[in-house]
Amino acid sequence: MRPYEERFLWRLDWNLLRTFIVVVEQGGVTRAAEFMNLSQPTISSALKRLEETTEKRLLDRRPGRFALTPAGETVYCESLMIFGSISRLPGLMAAAETVVTGHIAIAMTSHVVCSHFDEVLARFNIAYPEVTYSISITDSAEVLSRVRQNQASVGLCLMREDDPILDSRILFREFFGLFCGPPHRLFGRSDVGIEEVSGERSVSFQTESENGPLYLVRQLRERVNLQPEPHGISANLPEVRRMIINGMGIGALPVHVAQRDVDARLLWQVPPKENLPAVDIHFVVNPRRSMNPAETAFVRTIHEMIAQTSLEERTYN
Repeated sequence: MRPYEERFLWRLDWNLLRTFIVVVEQGGVTRAAEFMNLSQPTISSALKRLEETTEKRLLDRRPGRFALTPAGETVYCESLMIFGSISRLPGLMAAAETVVTGHIAIAMTSHVVCSHFDEVLARFNIAYPEVTYSISITDSAEVLSRVRQNQASVGLCLMREDDPILDSRILFREFFGLFCGPPHRLFGRSDVGIEEVSGERSVSFQTESENGPLYLVRQLRERVNLQPEPHGISANLPEVRRMIINGMGIGALPVHVAQRDVDARLLWQVPPKENLPAVDIHFVVNPRRSMNPAETAFVRTIHEMIAQTSLEERTYN
């Protein structure tokens, strides 16, 4: 900015521009004074000060004549633009408060397959494009620990019992069935009875232990009398799936998750196929966490979806 322009910017009384607009729109000093409830000398003084600041004559005021000079026309047009911008400030500030920004750190157990959650995530991303995300996969116990310690915004995990520190709600319910892979002798057979499953090797999740959140799945393995000591074990669903597909043993997987592999002839479901264990995946939040706008909006959106959708609709089998 040149020195003259900088001096002009700081010397200019912006209120003079407002007075100038009123004088032009009212067609004279007298009407402008009446409109602004000021005296004529006050309005005339304001016009004089503006002309002194701009060093230009802005109005042609002669008996019977009131007109803008070329410089006055420029000042009038630019002043309208300035005050038009100022008039938009309240709306712009209100709009700025509705722009949701921030980062959402999601910790979840492996291979959560829930179309309801995915639909919320997609809609939320469209509604709030400035929000960023990170998703980490770990076992359910670690998910709960991260949410408790404020290392994650929210968690999606299994829970054996309620945690008094956390707000947990059932996100969806899934059913676990038993499956074998192509190398297994029972693969592809529709005439398999429970007695033929008895004594077979098994693979399992680490959380199938007696006090783990998948204890119902352990009871399913015991129900059909699979070998008590798993031939393979993992905390990660894709790795349990890998062991089953490669014939290391019969293992439990969520039925709706395994369906694609069943259709692709990579997995085969074995008995029992009725009275399967139902397992709930929870959406977990630490109510003591000071959330950023993105986290607050995301939690509210998920909670609204859960409240508005029956558990039956959020049950996958």
